[in-house]
Amino acid sequence: MKRTIKDSVFTDLFQDKKYLLQLYKALHPEDTDVTENDLNDITIKNVLTDNIYNDLGFTVGDKLMILVEAQSSVWTVNIIVRALMYLVQTWHDYFERTKQNLYKSKKVQMPIPEVYVIFTGERKTRPSEISLSQEFFGGKECAVDVKVKMIYDGKEGDIINQYVIFTKVCNEQMKKYGRTRKAVMEAIRICKDQNVLREYLISREKEVVSIMMVLYDEEEIMRSYVESEVYDSKIETAKRLLRMEKLSYEEIASGSGLAIEEVEELANELQPV
Repeated sequence: MKRTIKDSVFTDLFQDKKYLLQLYKALHPEDTDVTENDLNDITIKNVLTDNIYNDLGFTVGDKLMILVEAQSSVWTVNIIVRALMYLVQTWHDYFERTKQNLYKSKKVQMPIPEVYVIFTGERKTRPSEISLSQEFFGGKECAVDVKVKMIYDGKEGDIINQYVIFTKVCNEQMKKYGRTRKAVMEAIRICKDQNVLREYLISREKEVVSIMMVLYDEEEIMRSYVESEVYDSKIETAKRLLRMEKLSYEEIASGSGLAIEEVEELANELQPV
């Protein structure tokens, strides 16, 4: 399904250099001299996905910072591959922007990458780092490896911690009120009362509500799509079993996941006229 790219709250928040600087200092507290002017946002737009994107890229001096947000409650190490693709595309854009030619003899200059995943879901284990080699190739040496630093909660009160709290409050309100405007408004109210992203939410409340409602709509569309695909698969399985003419309706219902009444209807449809 083709879906329209929209900002997530993650990218909307950190498009503001004030909050981007707070993010960088949360990751590099030792770098006390960096200012907003030292930050260059190079977040990729409309390249790697046709979904709501929540990836962030920026440079600071000789550092290239790549951050990927993962909200899913179902963890997948495929996030490493996503981060690698993002990093390669970012380097490609960097060479074009700086007019460096990969086919000339002169060695190109490139910023040192740091790759992070901010995971706001639930996990029993919380490794501080994951790598392509370890997760996909059993730790064997390979031509390409990517090491991803994992962030779960941030430090109390910092911008990462506030963002994680915001996502959790949103999830709690969604469970209570469903994917509704009321859930979004309650989440914003609670976060402002708790001084979580308060300034951002006051100044961008309408935009945040719009972003969250689009997100809920997109998730509902995808949920309906997946359910439809699963149901269609059950139908095809039942039809194949019926054509075999070896199983009872009860056995076909059990094997396909359909109700017996649905199997009977399919059987009638398959009867020759």
